[in-house]
Amino acid sequence: MSVGRIVAWAYLVVILLVTIFPFYWMLRTALSNNYALSTDPSSFFPVDFTWGAFKRALGLASPAEAAAQGGSGASLGLTLALRNSIIYAAVLTVCTVFFSAIAAYAFARLRWRGRNAVFSILLTALMVPQVLTLLPNFVLVKDLGLLNTFAGLVLPNAFFSAFNIFFLRQFMLGLSTEIEEAAIIDGAGPLRVCFRIVLPMCAAPIATLALLTFINTWNDYFWPLLVSSDTSTSPLTLALAVFKQSSPQESLDWAGLMASTIIAALPMLLVFLVFGKRIVNSIGFTGLK
Repeated sequence: MSVGRIVAWAYLVVILLVTIFPFYWMLRTALSNNYALSTDPSSFFPVDFTWGAFKRALGLASPAEAAAQGGSGASLGLTLALRNSIIYAAVLTVCTVFFSAIAAYAFARLRWRGRNAVFSILLTALMVPQVLTLLPNFVLVKDLGLLNTFAGLVLPNAFFSAFNIFFLRQFMLGLSTEIEEAAIIDGAGPLRVCFRIVLPMCAAPIATLALLTFINTWNDYFWPLLVSSDTSTSPLTLALAVFKQSSPQESLDWAGLMASTIIAALPMLLVFLVFGKRIVNSIGFTGLK
């Protein structure tokens, strides 16, 4: 084996360890007794191994058991929060990807006056920080009476995403026009061409975009924090924050907090394990044409 290959493998191993170590440290903390953590905070292995933190996070531990291990007695409310996150992420993903695909088709395959000018204006949205749109969207949702509803969570971002439109448009520009032209000659209209020919040919980038959108929505925290203060609509990210705040400030339940974080992150880790290759390959779908 050459020296260069050895160096490359050593570099990859170091990067892998640096990437995985925070997850291991979370697991190590979650499997520790919260009281015992302060006695040996630098231990590489769980301190006084116990599953108590996961029981506290899932609401399975009694108040006495939680107090004995340094917990606050709070629970994550996993079932309800998980349901809310699934609804929020799934509905927003479907709406965003659907409308982005239609818009991308209009910009990539249809010919109409001002198309390039409109697309250039649309791209400027990529340069607008998201924080600048939060207050107007919040005021709109509040005036519509949609606070603490799934509609309030979803609607502001359901119909427009500059990145998603750009992502799909770049792929559509590289598609062959022969099948599309044949369908038009046979009498197919723009909608039929879009839904029966172009979109099926874009199945791979659409699936990738759906995965990326779902992951970003699942991890969203600030927007749900603004419009949802009711547990009936609060996603996992908010439930995790509430669990953290329920611990006494003078003795934070680090073990319970890490257990809750692992539970909240587990669905996305599974998504990455199953669809990681597709996500990595998605970078090839955005080549400029």
